[in-house]
Amino acid sequence: MDNLIALANEPATWMALFTLIVMEIVLGIDNLIFISILTNKLPEERRAKARSIGLGLALIFRLALLGTVAVIVQLVEPIITIFDQSFSWRDIILITGGLFLVWKATKEIHHNVEQNEAGPKSDNIVVASFTTIIGQILVLDLVFSIDSIITAVGMTDHIPIMVIAVITAVLVMLLAAGPLSRFIEANPTIVMLALGFLLMIGMTLIADGFGVHVPKGYIYAAMTFSAFIEGLNMLTRKRKKTK
Repeated sequence: MDNLIALANEPATWMALFTLIVMEIVLGIDNLIFISILTNKLPEERRAKARSIGLGLALIFRLALLGTVAVIVQLVEPIITIFDQSFSWRDIILITGGLFLVWKATKEIHHNVEQNEAGPKSDNIVVASFTTIIGQILVLDLVFSIDSIITAVGMTDHIPIMVIAVITAVLVMLLAAGPLSRFIEANPTIVMLALGFLLMIGMTLIADGFGVHVPKGYIYAAMTFSAFIEGLNMLTRKRKKTK
């Protein structure tokens, strides 16, 4: 307890906490977009429950990983070398998760294109099962959680700061999940844009797993610019309808 009080009295602690909370929220955007797209395939009355379970699992994974910091450190140690390229458990997990994300985003893009070709009132709309959606969220929760916690461990040595930052970030994601899901559902073009984001994030995870690190700032700058352009398109369409 004395250590916690002493830690709270240090200005650097609050700065580290604020920085880490912002970082965790930014890193959680990928997870949130994926959960929003998947849960929108469920019946409306079950979407909120699926989002809560998905984000609850994300919180559990992150806190569990924080309790095993020694294991997290070992995850970045090389365990296998193929053609002079070393791979750690983290690399393998990122590559696997990236491949899954690319496959899932491609499949969803194909489904959306087919649905649009069939017409807006097509009866061929597939409603996914609750268990399937939760299973897919579970896989990506694990991948994003490992990436998130490794980032947190690299920013501070204090476990309480990491725990507070992780809990705060997941609570913010939980509050934003509902509005984001409704916004994506109400704007079909946003769905394709979000799937494009997931495709890019999946390729980034694969590249990171192979040792090619792409700064997150570039990725989020591209996402922000794309979202800005789409916002202008939405505004243009709205004004045309008004006229």
